[in-house]
Amino acid sequence: MSLTAPVTDLLAPAGGADGTLRLFVAGEWREAADGAVFTSVDPATGRPWATVAEAGPQDVDLAVAAARAAVDGGPWSRVAPADRARLLWRIAELVDANREALAEIESRDNGKAIRETRAEIANVVRCYEYFSGVCQAQRGSTLPDAGPQFVYTRREPVGVVGAITPWNSPLVMLAWKLCPTLAGGNALVLKPAELTSISALAFAGLLQQTDLPAGVVSVLPGKGRRAGAAIVEHPGVNKVSFTGSTEVGQGIAATASKTLKLVTFELGGKSPNVVFADADLDQAVNRSAFGIFSAAGQSCQAASRMLVERSIKDEFVARLVAKAESIRIGNPLDPATQMGSQVSAKQRETIERYVALGREQVGEPLTGGRRPELDGEAADGFFYTPTIFEVDDSAPRVYREEIFGPVTCVIPFEDEADAIAKANDTEYGLSGAVWTGDVRRAHRVSAALRCGMVWVNTYRTWNPLVPFGGYKQSGYGRENGIEVMEHYTQTKSVWVDMQESQPDWYGD
Repeated sequence: MSLTAPVTDLLAPAGGADGTLRLFVAGEWREAADGAVFTSVDPATGRPWATVAEAGPQDVDLAVAAARAAVDGGPWSRVAPADRARLLWRIAELVDANREALAEIESRDNGKAIRETRAEIANVVRCYEYFSGVCQAQRGSTLPDAGPQFVYTRREPVGVVGAITPWNSPLVMLAWKLCPTLAGGNALVLKPAELTSISALAFAGLLQQTDLPAGVVSVLPGKGRRAGAAIVEHPGVNKVSFTGSTEVGQGIAATASKTLKLVTFELGGKSPNVVFADADLDQAVNRSAFGIFSAAGQSCQAASRMLVERSIKDEFVARLVAKAESIRIGNPLDPATQMGSQVSAKQRETIERYVALGREQVGEPLTGGRRPELDGEAADGFFYTPTIFEVDDSAPRVYREEIFGPVTCVIPFEDEADAIAKANDTEYGLSGAVWTGDVRRAHRVSAALRCGMVWVNTYRTWNPLVPFGGYKQSGYGRENGIEVMEHYTQTKSVWVDMQESQPDWYGD
């Protein structure tokens, strides 16, 4: 799995004299202020493949100062929406032209199968294209009945956005935050996940081929407790957008409240996948398997709770087990691979702890629950097999808690009311799915599920036009769609008096 020439060329701008990939701050490549670096590991081999500069508070200060200069009367504050639209379209073109190299970097960095990262880069292109149109679709309103004044509203930038992105879909998550940032006329200070920072640096190199003013985007790889905390605490940051665990999101919310920052969160999930007896079983099994085992289960929207009507539960389970056992695990850069590795040794250890708990509380999994052999030998990387438990109630931790791995539980339900009750019996509320041939039931159950997204007779479909986000402990705010611009712009009301004269309130 050697680096190809296109990947090498794409990372060349970030490389320092010793090969260390540097920070991107104020339009320039810089070493970390304190000289700190960290190693990025290829999870499919378990071996280091890059050295990256590690940002700290001083670097955050520089990036925020540059961002403030750009939006507070600087060149970016004077760029018209039509020109922002052209810029976003140019970014889409650059990503599209380099999609194969970017997909390879993603697979090398987080272990995801190349067939998945190629699809993700295609979605990234669509995201920038869509938001180029959003730039000119934002509107204020007039309020003619406000009295003897002409009153109107404007949508204006929030200012500097601090974005903290996860390791499971790095460039997708970056696009979800950068697109509305730029469309709204804001600047972005990004801290990508420490485990998967390299594609964000490659992307920053592409930004240098655009007319984006210096300081509008900075990329600061580093640790959450240093660079991430400095962004959240910084008084020059107006908004924080975070995607990650619920626990970290709770800490960010508490810290951000001290400076009254705007915040949006896309957090954890334990999504119900509800299969009724009248569903197309072939489709339900195939897409449900995709819902949990794509991305090696490392997705907040993973179908990690399979609720199946009792009359078809045994047949569904048999088919799902067969599907899981047919999945080809292996080298993420091999187009034939269907499931790659976990992102790190630590993440695999977390999965293994949960599977051990499942064995204690439930019994042996129906399939999986182990590290696979590849080509007859133990794999060097951080691979894990698709794993399925069958449970009778909702008590086991493997059923209730987010695992973020290729582990799902099947639980039976008796009728529609029982299905809804079990589906909503969770602290999370990100997504869910309903499988049925009855259109009336599809609408009833979709309305009853307490989550931000419901798929009917499919799973994990996406479009940049459609809002994405959750209820309850899955966060608040939305990504994508025109609705996201409510979080990246703010409303100003303007009053223009039209009276020839006004009463003197302090006169006789």
